[in-house]
Amino acid sequence: MDDISGWLFNIATLIIPLAVAIVFHEVAHGRVAKIFGDNTAADLGRLSFNPVRHIDPIGTIALPTMLALSGAPIFGWAKPVPVMQNRLRNPRWHMVAVAAAGPAMNIALAFIAAIVLTMFNQFSGGAADDVVTQFIGKNLSNFLIINVFLAVFNMIPIPPFDGSKVLGGVLPPAIGLPFQQLERYAFPIILILFVAIPWMFPQANVLGRIVEPPVMWTLGMIQTVVGSVFG
Repeated sequence: MDDISGWLFNIATLIIPLAVAIVFHEVAHGRVAKIFGDNTAADLGRLSFNPVRHIDPIGTIALPTMLALSGAPIFGWAKPVPVMQNRLRNPRWHMVAVAAAGPAMNIALAFIAAIVLTMFNQFSGGAADDVVTQFIGKNLSNFLIINVFLAVFNMIPIPPFDGSKVLGGVLPPAIGLPFQQLERYAFPIILILFVAIPWMFPQANVLGRIVEPPVMWTLGMIQTVVGSVFG
């Protein structure tokens, strides 16, 4: 491949699996919310798997593309599926389930990707000279990694990530309710943790220190399980 073709190849094999992983993540939130009594996402047409309904121009396209070009870890977000906690039958515990549904979906997709990738590699014989084979294999590999990364990243227990909603729900109400109020400061928290600190203190490697170890452990666990069954 020439430089331009290689660049387009790399972008396509990142953006496609990222978009699919993000859409399934968001739809999982909305579907679980509907199960527990909140039809907000359904009424707004946000339970569709049509990516156009979920794409955020910055979080789904611009940011992942810039990260891919810079060689940084790839992450992003879609337009959040709206959930009205007060409409859930058991607002506290059902919100925990709704929040956990997105990361749980990503782990399920990661297992599926690992299974399909294992079978694909066995079928293709590891062929590396076929562009179509390379494209499919790279998409599957990235889909596995991206889903694990999104699951771990979203379980960080600080607002606005899903992990903060899970933690806020399992904490005693006297602590959990004030903790959930930090959601109003979600944007400044993200800017400080993932923009300001890395810019001022590159050696701190916040993302790498917090997210990379559990991502690598989870990837290893999934590959071990799938390898023992399908390897």
